[in-house]
Amino acid sequence: MRIRSRRTTVAALVAVAALTVGGCSSSGGKAEDTADGGAAAGVADTPRMKIAMVTHAAPGDTFWDIVRSGAEAAAAKDNVDLNFQGAPEAADQVNLVQSAIDSKVDGIAVTLAKADALAPSVQAATAAGIPVVAFNGGFEEWKTAGAMGYFGQDEELAGVAAGERLSSEGAKKTLCVIQEQGHVGLEARCAGVAQGLSGGTTENLYVTGTDMPSVQQTITSKLQQDPAVDHVVTLGAPFALTAVKAVADAGSSAEVATFDTNKELMGSIQSGDVKWAIDQQPYLQGYLAVDSLWLYKTNGNTIGGGQATLTGPAFIDSTNVDRVADFAANGTR
Repeated sequence: MRIRSRRTTVAALVAVAALTVGGCSSSGGKAEDTADGGAAAGVADTPRMKIAMVTHAAPGDTFWDIVRSGAEAAAAKDNVDLNFQGAPEAADQVNLVQSAIDSKVDGIAVTLAKADALAPSVQAATAAGIPVVAFNGGFEEWKTAGAMGYFGQDEELAGVAAGERLSSEGAKKTLCVIQEQGHVGLEARCAGVAQGLSGGTTENLYVTGTDMPSVQQTITSKLQQDPAVDHVVTLGAPFALTAVKAVADAGSSAEVATFDTNKELMGSIQSGDVKWAIDQQPYLQGYLAVDSLWLYKTNGNTIGGGQATLTGPAFIDSTNVDRVADFAANGTR
């Protein structure tokens, strides 16, 4: 993939109000005590509004569970009725956005992993007077698509950071595992790894992301065929856990690192099976996407100063995993 020139990106510093995980997005009124005994944040007294959140993933993925947790926390605080839906296919995602427009929601938060397909829907929403923010996918495309803000990670920049770290660790041949061909964010991650890696080479390996036994077999076969591979980089926590199994099956000594996290991955970092993970803070992406729409509707605020609001990258490794693991156990990291 050709590396595009980078524009300077300003990460807005956002002061986030006290977050509550326990509240339901469809409830309002007096805040209840949280399970750990602390008091939940109060609910805004602004008029009830409806926000649709449309992602490019089906429900049940551990990454998107964390995104949803953040979105629901913001919705509970902001007195928002949140409709969270996802569809892996771009055409289905377009239909979900159109349904939100037809329902006359007050705001839409959408991922733009396949921005060319989604851009007309974003523009239709704004033409109907519905504000739209993008998050997680579409770092390069959100402005041209017509969104008023973006919350997420510059995937290529994150890839470069990963490549530079691999270089510092002496990587000579790195396998970058892509679970969805044509996903602009995933492709950008591996392109960034190749750019950041000096003194070594990278090779992309495409796998079928919905079939973990197949993923494991594909990685295993590649490692058996090419024993020179000394590092495997995956683009999601479940794939890192599968890669660990594949390394063992192949009898390889390759190290595993990954983008994105979940609760199970923390244990693998603690044990050393996975060296490190790049965290783009999905909880924060979900929270800010919803909260920004509420702030815009209730106070005319915009976030980011016309630039993307970056939520990553940040490294999780042996030096900080114990602290982060506590948050991951609560479903927020």
